[in-house]
Amino acid sequence: MTAAQIRQQFLDFFASKGHTIVPSAPIVLKNDPTLKFTNAGMNQFKDYFLGNQAAPWKRAADTQKCLRVSGKHNDLEEVGIDTYHHTMFEMLGNWSFGDYFKKEAIAWSWELLSEVYKIPKDRLYVTVFEGDSKENLEKDTEAYEFWKQFVAEDRILMGNKKDNFWEMGDTGPCGPCSEIHVDCRPDAERALVDGATLVNADHPQVIEIWNNVFMQFNRLKDKSLQPLPAQHVDTGMGFERLVRVLQQKTSNYDTDVFQPTIRVTETFCGKKYGETEKTDIAFRVIADHIRAICFAIADGQLPSNTDAGYVIRRILRRAVRYYYSFLDVKKPLLHELVPQLAGQFAHVFPELSQQVDFVKKVVFEEENSFLRTLEGGIRRVEDVIGAAKQKNIDGATAFELYDTYGFPYDLTALIASENGFAVDEEGFKAELQKQKDRSRAATALDMGDWTMLDEQPSGKFIGYTTLEADAKVLKYRKVKAKGKEQYQLVLDQTPFYAESGGQVGDTGVLDFAGETIIVTDTKKENDLIVHFTDTLPANVAAPVKATVNKEVRINTEKNHSATHLLHAALRLVLGNHVAQKGSLVNGENLRFDFSHFAKVTDEELAKIEAIVNEKIRENIPVVIKELPKEEALKLGAMALFGEKYGDVVRVVVMDPAYSVELCGGTHVGSTGELGIFKFVAESAVAAGVRRVEAVTGAKAEAYINEQFEILKAVKTQLKNPKDLAKVIENLVNDKAALEKQLAALELKQVQQMAATLPAKAVAVNGINFLGLQIEASSADTLRQLALALKPLMENFVVVLAAEVAGKAQVVVSIADNLVTEKGLDATKIIKEKIAGLIKGGGGGQKALASAGGQETAQLQQAIDAVKDSL
Repeated sequence: MTAAQIRQQFLDFFASKGHTIVPSAPIVLKNDPTLKFTNAGMNQFKDYFLGNQAAPWKRAADTQKCLRVSGKHNDLEEVGIDTYHHTMFEMLGNWSFGDYFKKEAIAWSWELLSEVYKIPKDRLYVTVFEGDSKENLEKDTEAYEFWKQFVAEDRILMGNKKDNFWEMGDTGPCGPCSEIHVDCRPDAERALVDGATLVNADHPQVIEIWNNVFMQFNRLKDKSLQPLPAQHVDTGMGFERLVRVLQQKTSNYDTDVFQPTIRVTETFCGKKYGETEKTDIAFRVIADHIRAICFAIADGQLPSNTDAGYVIRRILRRAVRYYYSFLDVKKPLLHELVPQLAGQFAHVFPELSQQVDFVKKVVFEEENSFLRTLEGGIRRVEDVIGAAKQKNIDGATAFELYDTYGFPYDLTALIASENGFAVDEEGFKAELQKQKDRSRAATALDMGDWTMLDEQPSGKFIGYTTLEADAKVLKYRKVKAKGKEQYQLVLDQTPFYAESGGQVGDTGVLDFAGETIIVTDTKKENDLIVHFTDTLPANVAAPVKATVNKEVRINTEKNHSATHLLHAALRLVLGNHVAQKGSLVNGENLRFDFSHFAKVTDEELAKIEAIVNEKIRENIPVVIKELPKEEALKLGAMALFGEKYGDVVRVVVMDPAYSVELCGGTHVGSTGELGIFKFVAESAVAAGVRRVEAVTGAKAEAYINEQFEILKAVKTQLKNPKDLAKVIENLVNDKAALEKQLAALELKQVQQMAATLPAKAVAVNGINFLGLQIEASSADTLRQLALALKPLMENFVVVLAAEVAGKAQVVVSIADNLVTEKGLDATKIIKEKIAGLIKGGGGGQKALASAGGQETAQLQQAIDAVKDSL
């Protein structure tokens, strides 16, 4: 069977057992502060397990895209080294929300594996939770008794809390689990060693294939366990491992899940998979990592230097490092694999094939950028090795390579070992830990456990039709973020819109029987609407009058509706490849990110703006409907990549022939309420992503008036010319001509000055040292003078300093023979002797480097510091 057939057979089996087949949630999580990525199939159902929301189905099954590269579940360092760990993987799962429990889950697991997939029963083992006395958890006797109906008792093994008590993270739903393991060893090996002794022993051919989790508890922040309102089933089966077993391979990478990617990689690198262990690891890393990279980008997470974006960038750079070092590929490779991957998954995860050009562009730019950095980093390592007095690279330098050049530690260690050097790994770890501590201190979110006032399902949003509501608090907790204490409150119903889809959360007030509490923000935690306040009322159980800040909400709605008009206009002018990649909508302005591969010209911006304003003048009614998702998509409604939609969706229509989008946000009643739309900025965000910023209504009017005032002031300054543009053009041309004349005069002056300066050099430790503070109109003048001195002097170190426009400027020039024979380095001198004194920074080459800074009073001290160092 092919991988596609195996996946479909799983879904068909559970559909026959009354399960609703649901789509995969995005791999990038947006509303869960405890996770960056979907790391298990149950993530999208978390609120159902906790009882915060009622599940729309009693039973469900799916294949879920998962990513495990951070936090408790982190498989990154094993990927490629072994043959069965992955960053991105598919998790096949079946779920019961308060419906069936252990009996049915166990029976169906056995039926599917042994009768449908026909895995030999004598190759299967199961594990059951043995209990834990420390937490007063009993042995899962119930699961043991059900398994005895299918499996001999010598194949039912007891497992400890680490292996057989599943927890999503430090807090959240959890419970005992029963794993199914398969022994893939040849018969001859199985005859020699009992497979039961190899279960959970990291044997590469005796592997876990399916985990049945029986959700019974909620792990609280204080580490205690609280029973869930109902009992649930959460199962997860690694798709890649299942395919490996059924296709009778010894490695996940030998299946048709990964082999198509490996074959394409072979064509680009000229090497074959299976030749050497080092190249095989590289092939496996690339085949795994490109999936994680592509699906994360397709779901809306661009590589960046922070948070989830940095995780994706790190995965990409790890893949680049492997093909650069072990496959000897020195040009971008990963982007060439995107089309094959998109085609392979088009029928199960179509979001990648729908954005293949965009994803390919982002991957290309990222790996191309890192390849340039990689070359610079390798040169830096070589410089460190060349200047070292001992065969060791210290931890601080190794961390500099990691932090500045994006070098993983093992790449530095690899280059070092090739040159007979060691790396101070403990020192590197210490520097890395310091950075992590700083990062945690800046972003730490400390959440207490909820105090429950009422157990009913919570958080009904009624703010589409009203900005006021009578409510009551169901639960609350204290949180601490960036050293500031806040409170989070959940109401039974609320008019406050929670931040989502780019629209910021509402602000306003909660009145507790006369005591008013200010709501500073409203956010979602999974599907829970959480109100943020800086204080807690004296009587939190009192009846609540919830009132949204009307002015801010109305202005936010104008800007949100404007993004829909803008999105449609962008596609009309730039093309249908345009897709929203992010937005920020508040009461002041709007920001809209979209896929496009070139700067949007002024002419294009003018056309887009004109279309939006035309639609505003038409005063089109904004029609909002709730429809089944498939029906909405047939109407041409645009869905945003990376968003999770239910079976029934909210459709916002601004003229069926112009703008139809799926959207959960709040909007104006008709487009005329926007008044006017005006762009204020256009810029690049990332490879293949542009950003426009705009204002509407009174803000747009104020912006236009401000621009007219500026124009009026310019006209007045230039004595109100008839042709303002022509006058400014002439001024610019005159300025350029004068600057050219000045540069020519300065060049002559530099040449004349250079002829007189060598005589001022002094001998310092056998070197001709020339250090002068001079007058110069630009930093370039200093550089030109340094270059002019070079043919007039021998065996020299020159330091020239000047105050330019109130800033300190310094140039260091060194004779080539001193660079090669004595190891002198102008860049090092700039960084170590000068930058700190002038409160600035700089760089360059070993023979010529420059620096700029704020402290002009220290220029002579900087010159003296270089002289003293010689």
